[in-house]
Amino acid sequence: MNKYTNQLIHETSPYLLQHAHNPVNWYPWGDEALQKAKQESKPILVSIGYAACHWCHVMERESFEDETTARLMNENFINIKIDREERPDLDHIYMDAVQAMTGSGGWPLNVFLTPDAKPFYGGTYFPPQRAFNRPSWQETLLNVIKAFNERRHEIDAQAENLTEHLFHTNSFVLNKSPGNENISVGNAEEAFQSIMKQADRLWGGFGRAPKFPQTFSIQFLLRYHHISGNKESLDQALLSLDKMIEGGIYDQIGGGFARYATDTEWLAPHFEKMLYDNALLVSVLCEAYQLTKKERYREVVQETMQFVERELMHPDGGFYSALDADSEEVEGKFYVWKKAEVDELLGENSSIFSKYYDVTEKGNWEHSNILRVKKSAESFAEENKIKTAKLKKILADGRAKLLEQRKKRVRPALDDKIILGWNALMNTACSKAFGATGNETYRQLAVKNMNFLFEKLSDAKSGGFCHTWKNDKSKFPAFLDDYAFLIQALIHLQEITADTDYLYKAQTVTEFVIEHFSEKETGFFFYTAAFQTDIIIRKKEVYDGATASGNSVMAHNLLYLSVVFDKSEWKQRNLDMVSSLTNAITRYPASFGNWLCLLYEIMIGTNEIAIVGPQFSGIQSELLSRFIPHRVLMASGSGNPGFPLLADKPMTVSTGIWLCSNYTCQPPVFSVNELISLINRHHGRE
Repeated sequence: MNKYTNQLIHETSPYLLQHAHNPVNWYPWGDEALQKAKQESKPILVSIGYAACHWCHVMERESFEDETTARLMNENFINIKIDREERPDLDHIYMDAVQAMTGSGGWPLNVFLTPDAKPFYGGTYFPPQRAFNRPSWQETLLNVIKAFNERRHEIDAQAENLTEHLFHTNSFVLNKSPGNENISVGNAEEAFQSIMKQADRLWGGFGRAPKFPQTFSIQFLLRYHHISGNKESLDQALLSLDKMIEGGIYDQIGGGFARYATDTEWLAPHFEKMLYDNALLVSVLCEAYQLTKKERYREVVQETMQFVERELMHPDGGFYSALDADSEEVEGKFYVWKKAEVDELLGENSSIFSKYYDVTEKGNWEHSNILRVKKSAESFAEENKIKTAKLKKILADGRAKLLEQRKKRVRPALDDKIILGWNALMNTACSKAFGATGNETYRQLAVKNMNFLFEKLSDAKSGGFCHTWKNDKSKFPAFLDDYAFLIQALIHLQEITADTDYLYKAQTVTEFVIEHFSEKETGFFFYTAAFQTDIIIRKKEVYDGATASGNSVMAHNLLYLSVVFDKSEWKQRNLDMVSSLTNAITRYPASFGNWLCLLYEIMIGTNEIAIVGPQFSGIQSELLSRFIPHRVLMASGSGNPGFPLLADKPMTVSTGIWLCSNYTCQPPVFSVNELISLINRHHGRE
């Protein structure tokens, strides 16, 4: 009989609660489990995953629900379950350790620690019997137990060596050139060529399957085209967006994007839908729409925002984290269709609907159909001798009927914890969606969400913020990403509201980050605050992955706020950070996509734009609808001496628009078109 009970029942994380009834004596990460390991001199098994993780569910069913396996774990280990989305700091540390040991990583992440929490062995998914060239889970447990009991000195030495390795890799060597001495336009050209070598010119995106959206590379390509006029850059950016929109990675029925595609053609997604992916894709689609005015981009922004509001929104204004890939223990079951179902629902319109969305009797994926688009509506209408307007009505009516039918299915599980950083990314997406489309709903959504974040996730104890919130309980000190994305969201919210209170908040949060996260020797920021002590190493993250690194976003923030508040030391810190990584950014742009956008802004220069006068709101809205990257934007009815950009602007009968650089302003113009011409002349494009 088990001596201890599963402790996860008291947690709020959906992922931890999924394991709360396992026969394993799981603990959450915390003092109780860590002290128990030391007292009993037992190895720690840390198992890390997240609620929408398919293989996490598989391993739970196969191993963690098995009584014999659980007994083996309970008798020999202190077992800790971690939600990687609650504790990304721990996930980063132990993922690095497993990658160093095995050369690969992923989730579920299973890592074995000494009683003082230092890693000595690990891996990802382990099957219940030997398979896929992997040892079984029980076999792995027995081998670790034997090694820990019989060769403890070797285990301790390996753990020390591995921990030392993590320290050394965290102290990355930086180019020490001061300022922007090693930054030139040639860096952008080299990075562009490197991106295009990875570009899939047939199906869009970059690299081979599995294919991820890589929104930062697309954003850079849009900017590179805008500044240089390079058509190849624009073509690849738009091809990537178009193919994703047409593919199965995009939910043709309900809107929103899945996390990635398992194939080259974007047909078969891994069906989980993450808040952050949808936020980043809305943001880049807004930019594509501003640049091209292609109506389909506006439609997809609207459809995705409707999905987020419908399925990922707390009544008080927060955004939930994710929807699972599985329902009824089958991946994708909620989203796929049999031809007979479509025929029954749509009747005489089924033939044209099915042909358009590639629905067949045989199916295009595992004997079912993932809806996808193979031709534009215009081309399809012409080929099938039907008017485009009529086709679009048939498709819209069909999608509505399928969506209603889908509501009757067993839904994928919802990960309803609210993460500060991911909410901030979605907040920025709301601001950008308002700017691009003028839809007032999105501005109100951004304001409501920001109020929610400050009300629910502020941490009176530290003076900062918490990382997660659920059931009226906020938990865990916020990480660098949380703060960086929050500052970014505040900046964008000021641009769409002209409310400078958001800038003062951004300044306060930035000062908090500088005080508690800075590494003084390099000017970079640690992932965790100095006052957080339950980790074996404070990591610095610089790579831009599925989301941008906190360091790259902080560098952006420092540049923007240095202009707003005339903080020369913040601008210098931004330059030092970017300059020290310039070689890596240029050579490996896929891993430094957000850094690359910033590097390009430093090369080209920042457009400092001030709108002052009684009609500022209308001009502000028109300006927001245009593609003007590399900018600082402030607007006011009568100026504001507290901000250099808004100070000393003479009032005129018409509302003036000033284009400035280093606070030196050109004479005002009085329309957005005149401003665009001024910017183009400034950059030598006219």
